[in-house]
Formats: sequence, structure tokens, C-alpha cells
Amino acid sequence: MDDMPSRTPDSLPALRAGARRAGFTLSCEERTGNLLALLAATRPGGRVLELGTGAGEGTAWLLSGMDSASRLVTVELDEAVQSIAREQFGSDPRVTFVAADGGAWLEEYRGDPFDLVFADTWPGKFTHLERALALVAPGGTYLIDDLLPQPGWPQGHGAAVERLLAEIEDREDFRTLRMDWSSGLLAAVRTAGVGDPAGSR
Repeated sequence: MDDMPSRTPDSLPALRAGARRAGFTLSCEERTGNLLALLAATRPGGRVLELGTGAGEGTAWLLSGMDSASRLVTVELDEAVQSIAREQFGSDPRVTFVAADGGAWLEEYRGDPFDLVFADTWPGKFTHLERALALVAPGGTYLIDDLLPQPGWPQGHGAAVERLLAEIEDREDFRTLRMDWSSGLLAAVRTAGVGDPAGSR
């Protein structure tokens, strides 16, 4: 069975061309993108947070699954790379672009929680994990990718990934699923207070 998406956002060719010009090589993998669109589509009027806009491929997938009442906040440290996404989606009222360090943004954010948090950069995943998980609404999903060995991983990063996965899977307030698929994914759904008073996984 072919597990590649049957539909892709129309903006992907332009985003990929912009990423090539900028020398950006860390865009969202298509199967991960298709999952993002699917998850976004499950929450009409939902609130979505993307940590790590990059050149905007993940943003494109999220927007393709969101309805007109949903809202996306996407945060990126490299404003020049994020400008590729801004050029494509800056007129879309559903998305707010934030050019900032993801860790600093997480520390300072005091707004409502999110129905979907996609952590595609170090802050919210390898740093500031607790803060990112705290922003997941009851019944909401936290998703991370790039968990299978990747070219250019620094020495010892594999052990850091295993520690991260163990830390998330050990929590009583999330139900988790590892996926040995795409670039390697983990999805975690906040269960505490949503029909699971014992917090069992």
C-alpha cells in the first residue's frame, strides 16, 4: 500500500524553491505533513502551535487541514528562512508568524492552550519540553518528528532522543504512540481530566 499523500498543498513547489535558494534542507517530510493536515482537520476551530516554521512546508500542511475558524501560531528563530513562508501565507488570517527564539517564546507565552502542538525544532522538544507539554489542551496532541537517525546528527544525539522519548512516555497525563515511519514520530495525547481519572496509559 502506498503511504504517500494523495493530495499535497499547492504552495509546496514555491516553498521548496525558496528553501533551495536559501540553502534550507530541514523541511517537513511529506508523510509527516499529511499527518499534520489530518490532525489539524480533526479539530474544527482548533488552536495550533508550530515550533519551527522553517521555510513553511509544515505550515502549508497544517493550513491545508485547518478550517476557516482554526488559528495557527508558528514560531521560527531564523527570520530570513521564515520569510519564505510569510511570502506565501502572510495574507492568510488564520496564521500568525512569530520571529523569535522558540525557547524564549515558550517561557513568555501566557495565552490559551493549543489543540495541536508540533515541535519541529529543539525548543519544545530537547529543551523547554515541560513548557511545551503544558500548552497542550486536554484531548490535544503533541507531535514530534526526526526521531530516527538522520544524517548530520551530532555524536550522542541518539541517546538524547531515547531519553526524550522515555521522559514523555513516562508521564501519566499523556497517552503516547511511537511511529517507526516517515522521519520517526511520536504522538502524545493529553488524557488527564478527559475520562481517564487514574491517568493510566
